[in-house]
Amino acid sequence: MTSIGIVAPQSMFFAKPLPLQSGAEIAGYTLVYETYGTLNADHSNAVLVCHALNASHHVAGTYSEDAGTTGWWDNMVGPGKPLDTNKYFVIGVNNLGSCFGSTGPMHINPATGKQYGAHFPVVTVEDWVQSQARLADELGIKQFAAVMGGSLGGMQALAWSILFPERLRHCVVIASTPKLTAQNIAFDDVARQAILTDPDYHGGDFYAHGVVPKNGLRVARMLGHITYLSDDDMAAKFGRELRSGSYQFGFGIDFEIESYLRYQGDKFSTYFDANTYLLITKALDYFDPAKDFGGDLTKTLEHTRAKFLLVSFTTDWRFSPERSHEMVQALVNNNRTVTYAEIDAPHGHDAFLLDDQRYMNVVRSYFARVYEEIDGGSLKAGASA
Repeated sequence: MTSIGIVAPQSMFFAKPLPLQSGAEIAGYTLVYETYGTLNADHSNAVLVCHALNASHHVAGTYSEDAGTTGWWDNMVGPGKPLDTNKYFVIGVNNLGSCFGSTGPMHINPATGKQYGAHFPVVTVEDWVQSQARLADELGIKQFAAVMGGSLGGMQALAWSILFPERLRHCVVIASTPKLTAQNIAFDDVARQAILTDPDYHGGDFYAHGVVPKNGLRVARMLGHITYLSDDDMAAKFGRELRSGSYQFGFGIDFEIESYLRYQGDKFSTYFDANTYLLITKALDYFDPAKDFGGDLTKTLEHTRAKFLLVSFTTDWRFSPERSHEMVQALVNNNRTVTYAEIDAPHGHDAFLLDDQRYMNVVRSYFARVYEEIDGGSLKAGASA
């Protein structure tokens, strides 16, 4: 397996306003995206990869020889990798409201001539999917071979199967959920409160003040990071190891886990936007496609047409396997073709980003079967649009 190598982002401007679930709209917006591999003649080998909370369009490859610019899912996407770019044309899109290029709070609101700041409209998972569909239209992709994502990205993949059932043949949902539990919503709100109460937040217009609400971002990231790891993984990596070998009898850093979390928080506060964090965690909270069907997930998924791969991890307590079981059961109730893998991995929620070979092999073998449909004849024979 080799890296894709050096890649470059692209951008596309959309003049037509995008109506949002909130009733607001975004006019004159840009989506930043990257593509890897080659789109085949009938455009049947395209795979959309949807990103999670703090990721972006930069899924694979690097921007330079510096390994620090490697894409967030580079172990998954590339030549000879589970999602093989020798076979597939892979697209990564940066979602609206993000801080990595697509139109977001840091950009200029054409209606006011000023940065959106806290006035950027609240967006939902469904809004993102609508914008991704517009990009697919412009790229000439009528139907994806697969839409794939982990965590929040998995929510987007699931939403694709509901909103555009004819536009994807396979839906790959990894370490995800059909809706957040009350506990998850609580974690998100505490993280948001850390930002909202930071004196440097200035009601969301901190750009004009030349400051960043770093303390709020640091705490939000530290809290979030705790939920991404399992207790076993924390114990194995850090235990109760002391940084200096003895208690300091103060309120600084005593334990290695404290040092690690503060490092993660400090790093996050240097590159992530506070308004974006608020927006994306709200999108997480609001995702509940069964809400319009009286909470009936089976009814919600009744009109899906894709085949599904779902993967969960035993130690993921943020989006536990039970949430995947709910989706699997609802799909089975609708006689959908479902492949489900529950990986006994110690890494918690972050396992979907790591290199567990059982997990990688499941995805590899699934995409090999997907490619047989493309190369083996079912699509060539006209069996699928």
